Amino acid sequence: MSTLSDLVLAQGRLTDSDVEWLHRLAGDGQLLADLASADIVVWVETDDGSFVAVAHTRPSGAATLFYRDIVGERVRPQWRTQVQGAFDAGEIVDSSSPDWFEETPTRVRAVPIVVERTEHGSRVIGVLTRHTNLGEARTPSRQQITFDDCANDLFRMIASGEFPDLAAPTSPRRGAPRASDGLIRIDVDGIATFASPNALSAFNRMGFDDELEGESLAEVTTRILPVTRQVDESLPVVVTGRAPWRTDIEARGVTVSLRAIPLRDHGTRIGAIVLCRDVTELRHQEQELITKDATIREIHHRVKNNLQTVASLLRIQARRTHSEEAREALTQAMRRVDSIAVVHDTLAQGLTQQVDFDEVFDRVLKLVAEVAAAPNTRARTRSSGHFGVLPSEYATPLALALTEVVTNAVEHGLAGQEGFVTIDASRTDENLRVTVADTGHGLPEGRVGQGLGTQIIRTLIQGELGGTIEWKGTDGEGTEVTIDIPLRWIKK
Repeated sequence: MSTLSDLVLAQGRLTDSDVEWLHRLAGDGQLLADLASADIVVWVETDDGSFVAVAHTRPSGAATLFYRDIVGERVRPQWRTQVQGAFDAGEIVDSSSPDWFEETPTRVRAVPIVVERTEHGSRVIGVLTRHTNLGEARTPSRQQITFDDCANDLFRMIASGEFPDLAAPTSPRRGAPRASDGLIRIDVDGIATFASPNALSAFNRMGFDDELEGESLAEVTTRILPVTRQVDESLPVVVTGRAPWRTDIEARGVTVSLRAIPLRDHGTRIGAIVLCRDVTELRHQEQELITKDATIREIHHRVKNNLQTVASLLRIQARRTHSEEAREALTQAMRRVDSIAVVHDTLAQGLTQQVDFDEVFDRVLKLVAEVAAAPNTRARTRSSGHFGVLPSEYATPLALALTEVVTNAVEHGLAGQEGFVTIDASRTDENLRVTVADTGHGLPEGRVGQGLGTQIIRTLIQGELGGTIEWKGTDGEGTEVTIDIPLRWIKK
């Protein structure tokens, strides 16, 4: 299914800022659908003068008319005149009689989506339609009447270019208050004229035992908040409905998220809607995640420190060893420990278990500097391509394996001579390929060695990463090592 941006830009009539406006309006589609107890559809004009649906939201507390998503469909003939009229006139157009949709009586309202309204006119970028199912109609409750009034106020603001408000922050992924979670309507003085049962329950849990209606929401909030608790500076403008902001209030161990939507009539503020939701459990979960992230980072930091201590001990031991063979073995072990420490150091700096492997590999390359500085050996390394982000379970064995491959290229391929080691990484959605080539001696008799380093490389690439490794080269013509690692288990 095409996205809103794809569908809008395909028509070639609107700008990027218009698309952003439609995205913000569609982001509040669920609020509009729940307040109006109706399906909400957003239409934009096509290049042939028709209209295509670019967004569709179903009400969560009422029966939907459209059991299949109509995004991408052209406007139906029975709505065309009404939608065209709202688009051309820049005014709300209501159906004069019930409309029938698949044997269901409906009522349709077409609202022009205006982004500018000046003394010279307005610019309409689309039309929003409300489709109310009259077959499910019953005597409305006071809450339903209030919700409908709020929806009509927002529709009028959409038609006058006053909603959505670009000053409002984008909705968070979790915990955003919805109409069904709790709604308080306040007048221009901040006095609550209506409070839904869920809204009243949320304030009751924070210690307010009276009725909200007739009370100043700002004064109620002031009374229930602990004196010692630091208050968000945005709270006063939220509870008075003066700005389209969000904030949290906490009392008696209960956290309630508040979102204010100022209501305006041609620029004059007439009140506000305040949505509220008990997000206590969500905030506890978020705090637990933050604590766990901090703990994990601290563990990686300590592991890195411990590995560096081990590497330092190996370095000291190597310097005090008289046997050249033992010194070389200790030096290689030190480099392997250091390469693992690099990964843990990177993990200690982030909040996720994902690693920017390009950064890791840049640091790994520096570990071969000591080898490159060996007597009679002048090796230069060059890298190209892109590793990308990898999970830590990939990063650790890959970093260690590449340390071995590059070290072998310098230590054995270029031993006693000047040359280059080139590392190239290429990545697709399914595979990561790394090629390490040197300009050195090549493989003696074309055969791959069977030393400890080669065994470590095979174990890491084939055993832990499920990949393949191939050596190519002939005596005197350099060596090329190709590593292929499948990425099918990595979440895109």
